[in-house]
Amino acid sequence: MLLEFYKYQGTGNDFIMIDNRHNAFDRKDLKLIKRLCDRKYGIGADGLILIENLEGLDFNMIYFNADGSQSFCGNGSRCAVAFSKYLGIITKEAKFLSTDGEHSAWINEDGEVSLKMHDVEKIEKGKDYYFINTGSPHYIVQVDNVQSINVKEKGAAIRYNERFKDKGTNVNFVSFEDKSLNIRTYERGVEDETLSCGTGVTAAALSYADAKNILDDKIQVNAVGGRLQVEFKKVDNIFKNICLIGPSKFVYKGRIEI
Repeated sequence: MLLEFYKYQGTGNDFIMIDNRHNAFDRKDLKLIKRLCDRKYGIGADGLILIENLEGLDFNMIYFNADGSQSFCGNGSRCAVAFSKYLGIITKEAKFLSTDGEHSAWINEDGEVSLKMHDVEKIEKGKDYYFINTGSPHYIVQVDNVQSINVKEKGAAIRYNERFKDKGTNVNFVSFEDKSLNIRTYERGVEDETLSCGTGVTAAALSYADAKNILDDKIQVNAVGGRLQVEFKKVDNIFKNICLIGPSKFVYKGRIEI
C-alpha cells in the first residue's frame, strides 16, 4: 500500500503530515509510526501528525512523537494549521482539538501561525530551575551560554533522573537577554536535541517573564532552527492570552510503501 504524506517544518521542528479524514491510516500502528519517523529507515521526522474530522471543530490533530508516544506539540500544531489550510479545511482561522484540549489559531498569507495556548496557573520555581507545563512539561535551566552546553548529555541526565524517569520531561537550556532569549531543547519522545520546540519556547518565555516580573509583553525566543515569539498577559499570577507565533513551512510531498 502506498501512503501519501507531506513534510512540514516550523523553525526546524519537522513533521510528517497525513490527511486521515477517511481513517485510512491506523493510528494504533505505533511500529509503523516509529518506522516512518526514523531518519535512517523511514521518512524521518521529529513527529507524525494525523488530521482527522471532528464534529463541531475544524479538525482533530493526533500527534505522535518519533518514539510513538503522544503529547501536545506547539510547533506541530502550527504546522497542522498550515496543512489544514492547504487541504482547504480552513482559510485564516482554525479551531481544533489536540491532546491537551481545544485550541484556536490564526494563519496569515506568509504562513505565520499564531497559536492560542492554554492559561498557565502553576509555575514551580527552584534555586536554579523552573518547571512549567505548557501542554507538555518543561524543565528550564538558565545558563550563561547555550552554545557551550552538551544538550543531549545534560538533557538526558535530567529527563531520566529519579523524578522524571517514568513519565519524562522536556529540558530547556536558556540564556536571558534584553527581551530576547536563546534556547536549546532536549525533547522527550525524540530523546535528543531538536532544532525547536514550541511548548518549550513558550515555557522559557514565561520563566523569563516571571523572573523579570513582566506582566504584558511579546518576547522573542531564538531557537537553533529559527525565531519564535510568545505573547501573554499576566493577571493575578496567571498567564493568560498566551500565543505562540512563528513560521510554518511546506517542505515536500511524497509517497512511501507501507
